[in-house]
Amino acid sequence: MTDPQEHLTQNSTQSTSQNTSQGPAHAVQAQPFDYLIVGAGFAGSVLAERLAASGQRVLVVDRRPHIGGNAYDCYDDAGVLIHPYGPHIFHTNSADVFDYLSQFTEWRPYQHRVKASVDGQLVPMPINLDTVNELYGLNLTSFELEDFFASVAEPVEQVRTSEDVVVSRVGRDLYQKFFRGYTRKQWGLDPSELDASVTARVPTRTNRDDRYFADVYQAMPLHGYTRMFQNMLSSPNIKVMLNTDYREVVDLIPWRHMIYTGPVDAFFDHCYGPLPYRSLEFRHETHGADFLLPVGTVNYPNDYAYTRVSEFKHITGQRHHQTSVVYEFPRAEGDPYYPVPRPENAELYKRYEALAQARTDVTFVGRLATYRYYNMDQVVAQALNTFKKLMSQSQG
Repeated sequence: MTDPQEHLTQNSTQSTSQNTSQGPAHAVQAQPFDYLIVGAGFAGSVLAERLAASGQRVLVVDRRPHIGGNAYDCYDDAGVLIHPYGPHIFHTNSADVFDYLSQFTEWRPYQHRVKASVDGQLVPMPINLDTVNELYGLNLTSFELEDFFASVAEPVEQVRTSEDVVVSRVGRDLYQKFFRGYTRKQWGLDPSELDASVTARVPTRTNRDDRYFADVYQAMPLHGYTRMFQNMLSSPNIKVMLNTDYREVVDLIPWRHMIYTGPVDAFFDHCYGPLPYRSLEFRHETHGADFLLPVGTVNYPNDYAYTRVSEFKHITGQRHHQTSVVYEFPRAEGDPYYPVPRPENAELYKRYEALAQARTDVTFVGRLATYRYYNMDQVVAQALNTFKKLMSQSQG
């Protein structure tokens, strides 16, 4: 295998491919495109690749100046490979998803580790045996930790909220130390106001496993995400138009079917009112040190305005005499990142979903278009399933 460090020192901000254009004038074709795909992130790029491989002519339009959506990576001024939109750690239990993406990238094995700054200590997150022992000065075994959790847990008759999930498992004190402050910063809401799915994503362990994820497949694209997306979009059947809002060209360029991966409420001009999303602001810094953090990410549930700090060299494996980190500040306004999981929001989405399902000329795919809190692998799986449905419909 080629040395990954050799490739990590190369600049990945080259143009997407020979068929990438920066404006609508170069992409106009005499015959209609089979598909107009709005968004060049995972959902749009997977569908573009699959459709192009089946002989379809595809136009991908993205309002940003790059492909890859939020997973886009590039080299900063110091030459450190960074993720401008925060760390994206790939993990999945799906062999189908991993095998599919493996067509477009080699992988660097990577298991993400996170520590949380609690009571002046950096302790493993998710909560595990070492977390409890270090925090409380105990010397419990794995068997004793289960009894410890049982002794502090607060029974909840019906688990409905994110608070219910945590206090019913590990009690009030650990909930306050690790979850309540972090959730309030991240979502602008108390965990008691959020669906149980938010904190249910974070496991609690009785052993010393300090990996953040436990998925079968955990790895990073060897040459970065952008290179992987470039390979996915390299077919001559795919044209890419960047720096372009699809509304600017939707009536100018002929197409047969649209695949939309943006916010579903924006597509329908917020006719039922805006769907609530959380946004993020990123502060990137480069330092003249080998490493600043002991692990890839440190969470700050109770201190500071930011939720976490991540150091990219841990994640990418790059060797460099400097290091770059990113601080994440949750925001109510800005680009939509996370659908806010509350029952009233789900009800509002159902109204938009009904409009989406009534459109036979448009297919809605991805986190924003389906108002789901999906991981990257889940978006890939959804896109692959959508492709199968589209092919089935066209053959039917």
